[in-house]
Order: sequence, then structure tokens, then C-alpha cells
Amino acid sequence: MASRLQVSIGQHGERGRKPVNQDFHGSCVPRDRQLAVKGVALAVADGISSSDVSQVASETAVASLLEDYYCTSDAWSVKTSVERVLAATNAWLYAQTRQSQGRYDKDRGYVCTLSALVVKSNTAHLFHVGDTRIYRVHRDVLEQLTTDHRVSLAPGQSYLARALGVDAHLEIDYRSEPVEPGDLFMLASDGVYEHVGAADVQRALADGADLDAAARLLVARALENGSLDNLTVQLVRIDSLQDHAADELVQKMAALPFPPQFAPRAEFDGYRILRTLHGSSRSHLYLALDLDSGQSVAIKAPSIDLQGDPVYVERFLMEEWIARRIDSPHVVKPAPAGRPRSSIYLVTEYIEGATLAQKMRDRGRPGLDAVRRIVDQVAKGLRAFHRLEMLHQDIRPENIMIDAAGTVKLIDFGAASVAGVREMAPGAPAATLAGAALYAAPEYFLGEPGTVQSDVFSLGVLTYQLLTGHLPYDVRIPQAKSRAAQRKLAYTPARDHDAGIPAWVDEALRKAVRIDPHARYRDAAEFVFDLHHPNRAFLQRTRAPLIERSPVTFWKSVAFALLLMLLLDLALRR
Repeated sequence: MASRLQVSIGQHGERGRKPVNQDFHGSCVPRDRQLAVKGVALAVADGISSSDVSQVASETAVASLLEDYYCTSDAWSVKTSVERVLAATNAWLYAQTRQSQGRYDKDRGYVCTLSALVVKSNTAHLFHVGDTRIYRVHRDVLEQLTTDHRVSLAPGQSYLARALGVDAHLEIDYRSEPVEPGDLFMLASDGVYEHVGAADVQRALADGADLDAAARLLVARALENGSLDNLTVQLVRIDSLQDHAADELVQKMAALPFPPQFAPRAEFDGYRILRTLHGSSRSHLYLALDLDSGQSVAIKAPSIDLQGDPVYVERFLMEEWIARRIDSPHVVKPAPAGRPRSSIYLVTEYIEGATLAQKMRDRGRPGLDAVRRIVDQVAKGLRAFHRLEMLHQDIRPENIMIDAAGTVKLIDFGAASVAGVREMAPGAPAATLAGAALYAAPEYFLGEPGTVQSDVFSLGVLTYQLLTGHLPYDVRIPQAKSRAAQRKLAYTPARDHDAGIPAWVDEALRKAVRIDPHARYRDAAEFVFDLHHPNRAFLQRTRAPLIERSPVTFWKSVAFALLLMLLLDLALRR
């Protein structure tokens, strides 16, 4: 496999026998870093003939996709990136439709169909709305990969069921296909595919014709076969695939040696080591002075004993890549980039404070209000990850720092998962448990990939521990490695450890740490809200028994019931 993605593209479009070309097409093959993290993109759009402005819609749809896709976060998956770009484009087109003649007749608005193909790593991502098509070209057949969104009313009569610019809501077909060198795809408008077949495509590709020439031949063949519509065809051949690499920063750092164990007063790369902050078998953390700025920084160095572990090395290298893409006051910040390095290490801001684990050891369990303040900030840090389609996957007291002002920051991204990076190694194992087992969601122990709900589970466990000093399932989660075993796990109510915890707070904790991820909160913010505000559903289920709400009333009721029973017994004896 080559070190970079290489493709050959041929494309051609013309108005044919129509006065205006309402089709539009385009492609983008970026350079260097963006080629690795974003891949190659192609798109074809087809306007509807009943509209005088649909060519504007076609051009806007293709141009916006090819430009804006490459401006989305590197951490996002291709699916998220393209769908968000298309949703924004659809919103603009729909707004224009509402302000035009299409307000009363959508067939005259800013409407078009679109098919797009993004090739990243060794996967082709297909997006489709309407009746343009994407094919995989085999030797003797065209394999149609998209489904037309056209409804037939009668022979010769049909209408588009879906298109850009028709409605405020856009439903997009998506599928992904593994690719290999030599694979060939064709994108075409109906003016072409309704008038050419597999034999025509093979003849156009024969004799080593370049793909631009083949595209022109296919358009000419469709015209010869009687096409009366606009004609557009794109051909893309996969010449070679790239090796898995997230970013040039990671590639450059991977070529560096592991550093030695630094001693106090040692100087390197413009830093002076002041003292060791923490050491383990996996990494060493130092307090250092930046000799240029005079600022204190934290330097994390990998353990030289693990330099032969490729998974560990990749996770360590990814920590800085992740840190540079998150901007949140509740996530530790990396040092400014640009300084040359002589070895592999990570430099971040120095947080003057203590970990949550240290705080818990020194001060014991905090009260409910203090727990809320901590959890609120942890959730904000988590949501900064989730907005970029990242999962922290290692939420625990040791990975939470609290500074002197009470600001909470997430640290240590060695277990983090990034959707956009996972796409670059689709053949890798589905899931590996990289964080602390006692805080990890049950699905990890079944070999399933993590989700936002997995981080919510860890946040729920952390909150439960802060309030009670215990874990909601004790230490049984890591031992339950089958669905049958997990179904037997029972949540221990937080009120069993501390009766002062409100019943509705206990129910919020219960929901956050459900064994089934689909039964948990879908977002950390929902959990935080229920920690502050009594959920009506919880109040209905958790109304305390009378003996707890009013012991005097309870015992008076018992005494009265006993008196009635005694009087009834005496009456029966007479």
C-alpha cells in the first residue's frame, strides 16, 4: 500500500439539446494533510427542468460541498461532516425557494438532486438525494449503489420524492463501501445513465483511454442514443491507498526517539525540568520552565519500557493531536506549537492544583452542592469532546484537575477515541478498553465501541462515588463479560449509603448508569440538568413512604388501624 491516497478522475458535462445546462459537477483532490484526514471528494447535481433557477441550486450545492467539507473539523467523521454541510446548504436553498416563485410551487424553486462520493483511507462514502446516481464499474456490469428518490404515478409520469431545497428538513441516503486499488466509480445525471449501459462504459474505457476522454465519449454516446436532457458524468479510479496516519504532527513525532527519564535541572528544547509531578509504568509527568516565555508548563513523557507497543505509542502521539482541536476552559490546553523537538513528549499548561482523587483523599466526600459544581464542569469538558465526535473514555478522579480557583479541567487523553481517525483504520478492532475498568461502561466489556452514552456512564459513576464513596455496581461491571451476566447486575441505590440524598437525585444517577446504553441520558447536559432540577417522572416514582415523610402520622395511622381491628374483634365476640 502506498503512503498516500492517489486517484485518477475524468469528468465532462454539457447542456446537450437543452438551452441551459442545469447540471453541475466538481471534484477536489487536496494536498498533503487534508488529503490524509479528509480524502478526495466528487459531486454531481442535477436541477429540475420546471425551474428557471435550478442551475443556481446545482452550482451552489456542489460548490458548497467541495469547499465547506474541507473546512469541517478533522475530528469529525466523513458522514457527520458532509451531512452538516448539506443540511446548511439545503437550509439556504429552501430559504431562497420560500422567497421566490417556488413559495407556491416548489418545482419552480431553488431545487436540485445531488450525489456525492468521498474516498478517505480505504473507504468510499456515498451521499445521495434525488435521482442522480453512483455506480461501481465492473467488467461486465454497472452496479448501482444509490436508490432513485422518484415516485412513479403512471407510465411516463413521476415526481421527485426528495431533493435539496424542497423542504426545511433534508433526508440523505448514506452508505460506505470498502475500496481497493483499481476500483472504478461513476457518477452520472439521468441524461447519461438512461442512455448508456455497461458495454458503452467498457468501450469508453478501452484501449487505455484516459478518464477525461472516456467521460467525453460517454456523453457523446448518450447524445447519439437520443438523450434530450443535460448530460454529466464523472469517473474516478482508485490508484493507491494511504497508510493510516492522522496528521503530519503525528507522523513527525512518530519519527522521533523516546526521551530519557529527565532529571531535575535538565535542559532540552528550551525547557528546564524543575521536578517530577507523577510517575507510573506508563508515563512520567514533570513540572518544567519554558525558558523563552518564563511560564511553567507540564511535560508528559512516555515510558521507554513501552516503546515496542505500537498501540501505546499511537495513543500517546494522538494526545497532542486531540488537545490542539479542543478549545474549552474545562480541558487542559496544549503549549503553543512550532518549537522543534528532539524526542517524543507532550507539553501542556501547568495547572496549579490537585486531582479530584487527591481532593477526595484529603477532604472526604463533598456535599451535594459541591458535587454539582464539579460535575457541571466535567460535563462541559466532555461536551467539548462530543461536539467534535470525540470520546474521552477515561473519566475518573485521577484524570480531573481542580485549580486554586475551583476550575475543573479534564486531563489525559490517552484513551480518547476520534471518529475521524477511526475511519482511517476501518480494519482495526471494533473496541479496546483503554480507560479504568471500574469507571468503564458495560458495553466495552462486550467488545462494543463506545458512544456518548459510554462517557455519560462514567460521569454517572464518578458522581455516585463523589456522593456516596462507593460504586453503583461495586466491582462487578468488569466481571460481567456477557449480556446474560450484565442483565443480572443490580444497581445499589445511592440512598442505601446516604439517606440524605434526595430520591430524585438517586433516580438521575440510576438513569445515568443504566446497563443498557440506550436507556441512559443521551447527553451529559441532560444528566446535569436532572441533578439540579427534580424530574417529574422521577418524583412520581420516588415519592418517599409515609414513615419517612411523617413518622408521627405513620404511627398514628398504625395505632388507629389496630384500634379499629380491636373494636371489630370485640364486636364479633358479643
